[in-house]
Amino acid sequence: MGAGTYKQGSYVAEINVTPFVDVMLVLLIIFMVTAPMMSEGLEVDLPKTRHVDILPTQSENMLMTVKRDGTIYLDEYQVPYEELQEKLRLLVKEKNKALFLQADKEVPYGVVVDAMASIKEAGIEKMGVVAQRGEAVPPAAESKGKGPQKK
Repeated sequence: MGAGTYKQGSYVAEINVTPFVDVMLVLLIIFMVTAPMMSEGLEVDLPKTRHVDILPTQSENMLMTVKRDGTIYLDEYQVPYEELQEKLRLLVKEKNKALFLQADKEVPYGVVVDAMASIKEAGIEKMGVVAQRGEAVPPAAESKGKGPQKK
């Protein structure tokens, strides 16, 4: 039996893998396109500032979110305030991750300060703050006469 010649009625013992490879490449492209869309995060109305660095996308960081109603999230998971220090120690401090804090601009200042105090008490020395790029609007101009103003 020579190369490429077969007897009539015999079976071909080769598998054509070209269709299989084609399907796998299409699936790979689909996953590469949809994977970034699956980790959108939480909806937070961030304050605006003039200078903003791009948030690193490595897995060596964790995002702490304070939503408008005061609920706190580590990445996408809600954490009760009573367990915050312990979770920060376990998930950030012990794993040497960087922590970034993002808070809705409507969150009272005291809630953000309490969250920052919990971060400090958990032993985390370095923390980044997330803001949105845009023209910085002073709080007095934003509140249209609400609160203290300079005379």
